[in-house]
Amino acid sequence: MRRKLIVLAVMAAIAAASGFAADRQKLVWLQWTNEPQQKAIDAVVAAFQAKYPIDIEFEFKPGSSEGENLVKTRIAANDMPDLLTYNSGSLFQVLNLEKNFVDLSNEPFASKLLDSFKSVVSAGKGFYAIPYQPIPAGGILYNKKVYAELGLKVPKTWKEFTANCDKIKAAGKVAVIVSYKDDWTAQLLFLADYYNLQAAYPKFAQDYTANKAKFATTPAALRGFEKIQEMFTKGYINKDPMATTYDNAQAMLANGEGAHYPMATWVLASINQNFPDKMKDIGFFAQPGDSADKNGVTLWMPTNISIPKTSKKIDAAKKFLDFFVSAEGLAAYMSVGAPDGAFAIKNVKMPEGLFPATKDAITYINANKTAPALEFLSPVKGPNLPQICVEAGMGLKTPAECAAEYDRDVEKQAKQLMLPGW
Repeated sequence: MRRKLIVLAVMAAIAAASGFAADRQKLVWLQWTNEPQQKAIDAVVAAFQAKYPIDIEFEFKPGSSEGENLVKTRIAANDMPDLLTYNSGSLFQVLNLEKNFVDLSNEPFASKLLDSFKSVVSAGKGFYAIPYQPIPAGGILYNKKVYAELGLKVPKTWKEFTANCDKIKAAGKVAVIVSYKDDWTAQLLFLADYYNLQAAYPKFAQDYTANKAKFATTPAALRGFEKIQEMFTKGYINKDPMATTYDNAQAMLANGEGAHYPMATWVLASINQNFPDKMKDIGFFAQPGDSADKNGVTLWMPTNISIPKTSKKIDAAKKFLDFFVSAEGLAAYMSVGAPDGAFAIKNVKMPEGLFPATKDAITYINANKTAPALEFLSPVKGPNLPQICVEAGMGLKTPAECAAEYDRDVEKQAKQLMLPGW
């Protein structure tokens, strides 16, 4: 009997000591795999878990269409986790936000978020997510050492850009790095040209959504495909583009093997992770158009974190979102390194030591020379754009043929969304 009482006493003591742990809740978060911001996210999670009796466990999904299809399948099966990381804009809109996600518009943290962000995660009268990362800018990342070595200046027109590429090619270097092994990267030169398209045709997004404008019949829209193919026909790109991965491209840029990489600034976190000593060598400029007077940058709204309605722990999930956008949460996010852009959250104090490329991108934002990427202005985006851009980038089809193919691709999406005019 005495032995039994001792055992019970020991068990009670252990239970008392670990009672806090025993009462902890667990949230499951479906997250991108190989996320370059993962260290920053881990820092936020650690700070949150230290403050609240709530643990966060990650599940991981692949990027591109494979991850999108996985999410759609799980939504259909009512098999969603407590938190989801996903793209903002048109890809998020097709998930039927009002039906499947928790409205956050009445939460205390709602007023902290920029209206421009809330508008791209909204449906009806509500909005359904918080920003997950800084605002990425799409354009051209370049190696500053190569530019200094060859005496090049940052171009403001496409003609100046190709002139720089000619000099880089003549010097025996890769002028433009492409990474078609990861086909989603092929879109960036096309998508980042939207600032220039909007400058030439301010109502394009509106007319495109209403089926009144097409890529194949709008010269300023066709330019995106033409620019991709020009990189190929002029011999600016690297050898074996179909075998070059996103990671390979980052290494080439960081090491000065290639001078330019058409990409968004979200790549900076990944480069910093693998080549921290090279960050000072990397700059950024907006993708040039045909006029130096209309030189500006295309912005992506940040990916987001939302709460599926099927979660059994919605209050705990809301608590995490509130923490994520708080001063404490953002301080934790930035504790592992400077962010790669401005935040879609009001009154964030930016740290010292911003990457040079981030400072370059913020210059355009401060000058108000920006436009959102088309997918944030229109719900119409065809799923086959990566493959179509590869066809343009490898010279397999003419730019006009690629544009016509993409017009057919977006028509399917528009009809699926039952948009007026389609």
